[in-house]
Amino acid sequence: MTGTLVRGGILLALFAALAVSLPATAAAEDWPFWRGPHKNWISTESEWSPEAVAEGNVLWRANVGKGHSSFAVADGRAYTLGNTDNEDTLYCFEADTGEVLWQRSYPCRAGNYPGPRATPTVDEGRVFTFSRDAVLRCFDAKSGRPRWQQEAPSRDPKWGHASSPIVHEDLVVVNAGTSGTAFKKKTGSRAWSGGKGTPGYASPVLLTRGRRESFLIFSAKALYCVDARTGRPLWDFPWITKYDVNAGDPVLVGDDHVFISSSYGTGCALLKLTGRDVGVVWQNKNMKNHMGSTIYFEGHLYGFDDATLTCLDAKTGERKWSRRGMGKGGLMMADGKLLITTERGIDLVVAEATPKAYQELARTRILDGHTWTSPVLANGRIYCRNDAGDVACLAAN
Repeated sequence: MTGTLVRGGILLALFAALAVSLPATAAAEDWPFWRGPHKNWISTESEWSPEAVAEGNVLWRANVGKGHSSFAVADGRAYTLGNTDNEDTLYCFEADTGEVLWQRSYPCRAGNYPGPRATPTVDEGRVFTFSRDAVLRCFDAKSGRPRWQQEAPSRDPKWGHASSPIVHEDLVVVNAGTSGTAFKKKTGSRAWSGGKGTPGYASPVLLTRGRRESFLIFSAKALYCVDARTGRPLWDFPWITKYDVNAGDPVLVGDDHVFISSSYGTGCALLKLTGRDVGVVWQNKNMKNHMGSTIYFEGHLYGFDDATLTCLDAKTGERKWSRRGMGKGGLMMADGKLLITTERGIDLVVAEATPKAYQELARTRILDGHTWTSPVLANGRIYCRNDAGDVACLAAN
């Protein structure tokens, strides 16, 4: 790792040309894996409204067992995970009705803060799951038939593995071991491993710069950048958080900046990438992601500073506004709006994604209990859950 401080005038010039690039607005779209189809927690779906959310029209409910897994929605089906009596179960629901089309269970200890942390990934007729005991599994998406399973070489982090599987071309990549592990998605054979050390709790993030593709792996003690095909380390940036809780995914800010954040008083930083050099643009304690990740949108960063919803200026790290009272909730975006689940309650909230001020548009009570899981909007429906495994699907149009 090398570090070079990027200073004032240069910084402003760099960000003058920086803009988020999103696909055209879509009437509806699937959400087939963690962080969604555009891999940034932002949906371009437009046929939904805050007014419909405020009505609180729940289409169906279910219980899937304890855990923190979010939802993957693809081809009219919704997938999630839960744990009961030290068995994880992968559920496949009909998205419209909540009918269980199939379910598959396998042994896995529930652990502290029980249940799975990772979200299923749907890709080309397959569903991939990664358990807290570091086993990657592949199932047939239509029938639930098991195809293969492999254990990643990795030391167990204190609260179990939490990485969602990330598919890239013919590989499935997870944050396991020192700096990630990749498997062939069709056969399960191991493609590469970054060592048998302890991982962090974040999921891998694909970084494309010119012709080079790499993965950002937020490990227990550092942010690693590794070659996507080989796992060869390109650079690393030390980042120490109490209990090794590097849990919020790295956030791409344009083509050559990365935002990282963690809790326990650690804070956040914006990093500048130049070749194989990584330097600090700014660093402060204005955003301390504990569970969830921050979202970058139109020059600003939206996320939870511990238990306070916060907006930062991405150029400077300056706090634009903050909103208490939601706990360490879940967050995604769609059509220029924040969709938030409160940690306790559990309310589903819609607010404008604007740096001017917190502007709430709608709120409805969706579940009881407690959650750290982000909501998912897909095809006019919003999926939420609590850590006891209660699931609610709400009409959003």
